[in-house]
Amino acid sequence: MELALLGSFFGMTMIGVPVAFALALSVSLILITSMHMPLVMVSQIMYSGIDSFSFMAVPFFMLAGAFMSAGGVTSRLVNFSQAIVGSFTGGLAQAVCVAGMFFAAISGSSAATTAALGSTMVDQMEAKGYRRALATGVVAAGGTVGIVIPPSITLVVYGVIAGISIGDLFIGGLIPGILMGVVMCIVSWGIAKKEKIPADGKFSFAKFFTTFKESFWALMTPVIIIGGIYGGIFTPTEAAAVAAVYGIFVGLFIYKELKIKDFPEIIFKAVIGTTLIMFIVGAAKVFGWMMTSLQIPHHIGAWVVSLTSSPIVFLLMMNVLLLAIGTVINASAAVVILTPIFLPVAIRLGIDPLGFGVLMVINLAIGCITPPVGLDLFVASAITKVPLERVMRASFPYLLALIATLMVFTFFPAIITFLPNLLH
Repeated sequence: MELALLGSFFGMTMIGVPVAFALALSVSLILITSMHMPLVMVSQIMYSGIDSFSFMAVPFFMLAGAFMSAGGVTSRLVNFSQAIVGSFTGGLAQAVCVAGMFFAAISGSSAATTAALGSTMVDQMEAKGYRRALATGVVAAGGTVGIVIPPSITLVVYGVIAGISIGDLFIGGLIPGILMGVVMCIVSWGIAKKEKIPADGKFSFAKFFTTFKESFWALMTPVIIIGGIYGGIFTPTEAAAVAAVYGIFVGLFIYKELKIKDFPEIIFKAVIGTTLIMFIVGAAKVFGWMMTSLQIPHHIGAWVVSLTSSPIVFLLMMNVLLLAIGTVINASAAVVILTPIFLPVAIRLGIDPLGFGVLMVINLAIGCITPPVGLDLFVASAITKVPLERVMRASFPYLLALIATLMVFTFFPAIITFLPNLLH
């Protein structure tokens, strides 16, 4: 039955069945053909898998990002990013990476970050001498930090599944997310040097302070979220609701670009996005339940332990697996499926579960630009109409740099756990 379950899932995925349906249908086939159990169990387990108060953070973070984006936040964050790094060689490409970090602290989603950057920056970069394919590749790479820098929807999912403080996970993702952004800025500088793309003007303190003032209210979003959680003012779920209300306030009364008539469309898009995520999480929960029933996690765990007792070797194996899985399975679904399998092994080998969770999410984030089917590659390509293979080639230097950064986090996990441990 184990081979039938995994074979049916991967078979359906390869022929183009959406991942969530492939997960649920593969379990349904086993229930009908081998276990002779009622199919109603699928819907019951899906519901129980998402029936958690903490998961309420997902729709609220989606709403917060949607209201902020519609309220004029994206353009202000891009302008501020250009004021910071625009004067360097490849300044516009670096501005994409910096803006990606800022927008990640609002959206919690790599695809949303990529979409926001693509719709704002690509035409501007092309006008300044960047090849359109290169600009698209930069945008795809810049979106990867969307699920690493807090607030991250994927870290929320891991926290619920693993029973770990979501606030600690948010803090743990902060330094790695920033370092990933810095590394991508360095790559952008190198590419611009090679292609002889000049700097975009000179640094101006006046422009810096003007754009900082304009983007101040947007930049306060992560401060409110993280500060509120660690200050004991509200839980992560309540922080998400506060962020959504704050996004409405900023868009309506401060930037005044958000209109009441925009609310139905914004809410509808957030509902669609939330529904997709929660359906995937629910289907992954069903798949994980079936794997547990068939004792697949136990067998895999015993096999891994028989191969190595070294935490570093185990993490390197996980890196390879997660980078591959991140190209074909939604990050949240991968977390729901893989956490119950590999977290017990990580704990047995003495690996901090918080650091392991953040490392999982970083892997899955990099998987979003890993060929052949990284999600951010498709999002960027769809926005700019650049063929997918050209986007892959353009983003490849960023992929290599991010994998090198991943190796640093693997060998020096204190980079992840330092801040959470310091604040306890």
